[in-house]
Amino acid sequence: MANKREFKKYADALGASVIDEMISAYYNVKNADRDKIAESMQKVLGAIGKAKNNSNVYFDRGPKAFGSMAEYAKAKKKFFKALFDKIETEFSEEINEALKVFNAALPAEEKARNKEFAAAQ
Repeated sequence: MANKREFKKYADALGASVIDEMISAYYNVKNADRDKIAESMQKVLGAIGKAKNNSNVYFDRGPKAFGSMAEYAKAKKKFFKALFDKIETEFSEEINEALKVFNAALPAEEKARNKEFAAAQ
């Protein structure tokens, strides 16, 4: 990710897209387990909130702690890259877990229809 703002926009956009699909299934798929769909939506919302909250971190060392501004910039960049890689990995894992719960909530005929649609794409 480029920065905190971009990461937060990414988390919001991905989460909103997933939630949209879940809401559509909640109201439009016959015989879907609405309780499991609601649980999966809660998991997605929790993942978004956690990811955005975890991204509110600042580099805790100032330029004076380094020999030069170049060393400071390099250390800061390395810190944020590692941080956002970790947050993004955790976010993806939580979204995937929510999708597993969501997919378990769909009836078999809907899953088959989705596979046919994906194969046609």
